[in-house]
Amino acid sequence: MFDRQKKGERAVLILPHGRGEGDAVRRAEEFAELVRSAGAEVLASVPARVEDPNPRYYIGTGKAEEVAEAVRATEADVVLVDHLLTPVQERNLEKLLAVRVVDRAGLILDIFAQRARSHEGKLEVELAQLKHLATRLVRGWTHLERQRGGAIGLRGPGETQLETDRRLLGERVKMLTRRLEKVQVQRTQQRRARLRNTVPRVALVGYTNAGKSTLFNALTEGEVFAANLLFATLDPTVRKIEDLSCGPAVLADTVGFIRELPHDLVAAFRATLAEARDADLLLHVSDAADEERERLHRVVDGVLEEIGAGDVPQLHVMNKIDALRDGDEARAGTGPRIVRDGEGRPTQVWLSARTGEGLDLLRQALGELLGGERVQSELQLPLSAGRLHARLRAAGAIAGESVDEHGWRLQIDAPRSVIAPLGGGHPQDAALLRGVLGSPDTP
Repeated sequence: MFDRQKKGERAVLILPHGRGEGDAVRRAEEFAELVRSAGAEVLASVPARVEDPNPRYYIGTGKAEEVAEAVRATEADVVLVDHLLTPVQERNLEKLLAVRVVDRAGLILDIFAQRARSHEGKLEVELAQLKHLATRLVRGWTHLERQRGGAIGLRGPGETQLETDRRLLGERVKMLTRRLEKVQVQRTQQRRARLRNTVPRVALVGYTNAGKSTLFNALTEGEVFAANLLFATLDPTVRKIEDLSCGPAVLADTVGFIRELPHDLVAAFRATLAEARDADLLLHVSDAADEERERLHRVVDGVLEEIGAGDVPQLHVMNKIDALRDGDEARAGTGPRIVRDGEGRPTQVWLSARTGEGLDLLRQALGELLGGERVQSELQLPLSAGRLHARLRAAGAIAGESVDEHGWRLQIDAPRSVIAPLGGGHPQDAALLRGVLGSPDTP
């Protein structure tokens, strides 16, 4: 197998694009940033228009020869391809170029392996790497001959080195899966504890390098690693925000999204993505200075749909207003502000997490949105409503209570989304809750 060095690799990039693809320049810049984030040095880039992928190399034969010349001229030791390759295409390119070839998925996996810090994150990265490697084992062992079987009588040909490695890899995958299941049970229990405490949950989402971790640190006074790198944050981090008008809330930082994020990674990083799926509100962070922010919004929304978080309410945070150029849109000095819809609800907050401009407006908007979804009221339950009382207690919706011969007098304090389903299937329970829930626009 190839030894994967972490730093100091010299790379030639292959940048496939379609006919008339308008964002080819942006894709090339993003891929080069991915390569630099992995610690490699970009020596040369070879653009390649691909309309009908070549089943042998993905790119055309002539373009593959051009890449080979670039590798020889620069003495590169790795070729990185901005597309997903089949194992056959990857192997054929390696034979032609005589250097290691890594596609987009393999590159992102390498970055994830460098950045994961928690035990769970490391397990998830290794599992995704092994699944990606499973179909590519053959390329590393073509030089090995078949091993013999039994020493007496040669009862069988035995296992090839490839078969041995596949068996060992399968055993490792099973072991990692079992360990991950245990860790995920623990994280699920922690999440349920937060649900029982009925503290509103907010998750930061957005395109990678939009400034989510910087905003997280500014809101929580935390110490999450923040840098001008793609995928700077991989492991989910959760902190409490205390200074909101609606009371405390829980804020979770999540991994940054990117176009064509490999599906194995989406499936592997369940822990980070679950924070977005289970949130009461998503803070969709965007780089306000990015001219393509609207298209990147659609990329993020597509990933949210894929993980089942497409229906979670969003507040758009337009970050990095300090980087706006004079003369561009609100870039001319309107400064921090809240944008509201026709009903007066906040939909956007413009701010700078780095300088702190507009953070008070974001806290104000969070207080309005989370407070409007919270029910704080008194509820009188008859003694015959023991089932509903038990459900309210299990949901953590009871802030205080007293009991007498007439029943329970409860102080309810919980998000509307927690209380509303508790009367489902039982008309008497639903009728008792109706007076508490009232109109969706009233707390």
